[in-house]
Amino acid sequence: MSQEQAEQLMQQMQMLETYFADLSQRENTFLGVFREATAAIESIKSLSKNPESDTLVPIGLGTYVPTKISSNSKIILNIGAGVAVEKDFASAINYLEERIKEIEIAIQDTAAKKQDAAQRLEQGKAQVNQMMQAMQQPGQPPQSG
Repeated sequence: MSQEQAEQLMQQMQMLETYFADLSQRENTFLGVFREATAAIESIKSLSKNPESDTLVPIGLGTYVPTKISSNSKIILNIGAGVAVEKDFASAINYLEERIKEIEIAIQDTAAKKQDAAQRLEQGKAQVNQMMQAMQQPGQPPQSG
């Protein structure tokens, strides 16, 4: 393996490591959204059983105001691009469950990409090890593994 090939391999390894870190961050974001959507569904179900309840409303920097929730069986959902819609409890739960399905697909896709990147990183590390062995034993052909 020439010096140029070794440098290319090292650059590819760095790019793969950056890509893997990006995928890990993306996966964590998806998992956070998944947990948030699941918690929202549980909250809506709880509200439907007990339409009047006490709660705390955050007003910033760890400060809360105690208040009462009195539900009229409507939920306001932010659907993106600054648009919010009013839905009944069942429709809101259906919407959130659809979002959860999309998130699950994104998590599976990201996990598959992470696995592929990890496999390619392992292959690259094996090539680097072969290259190092070949450099330590001049005159002998590199061993195939």
